[in-house]
Amino acid sequence: MASLKTRFNAPFNLAAVVLAFCAATPARAQEAVLELDPAQTQVGFSLGDVLHNVHGMFKLRSGTIEFDPVTGHASGLMLVDATSGDSGSHSRDHKMHKDILESTQYPEITFRPEKVQGQVSPQGDSQVQVLGVFNIHGTGHPLTLAVQVHRAGSQLTVDTHFAVPYVSWGLKNPSTFVLRVNPMVDIDIHAVGLFKGPAAP
Repeated sequence: MASLKTRFNAPFNLAAVVLAFCAATPARAQEAVLELDPAQTQVGFSLGDVLHNVHGMFKLRSGTIEFDPVTGHASGLMLVDATSGDSGSHSRDHKMHKDILESTQYPEITFRPEKVQGQVSPQGDSQVQVLGVFNIHGTGHPLTLAVQVHRAGSQLTVDTHFAVPYVSWGLKNPSTFVLRVNPMVDIDIHAVGLFKGPAAP
């Protein structure tokens, strides 16, 4: 009787497995992936003092964002080379790397996306918010990025601007008795990458 019952239930067990697989497959198919091209990505910074603004650039090592357009769940990593910071002045950059960023000890600046709010249009312009954790000087900080997106086929261009309150985040203030420096640094990112996957639910 036991063997007969097992044979009787077998088709139903198989059907349940098939249905579970079919239900899971669309969720995987919905995943979208953006692979940034470091050669076409610019990570700029601007820091003001009482006399002028200092502008410079960092280099992106790699950048990947994976997200589900239905749930908004995201993962991946944007990795910036902290040692590449260059403002065009050797003495100023030496001080920045040695005393402020301590880039020998903390050579990476990263952003880990956790959620994407909004939808990427199939073509043309759209805007999304990317929530994640920004890590600098070895410490992570929650950060929300307002991102302008332009899609042309499989190519995606993204632009975002945000301010980093580096002093309140524990980095050294470079101000002196004579020269007062802004405790926040402005970051502008212009990136181009290859987009794979659906644009919207």
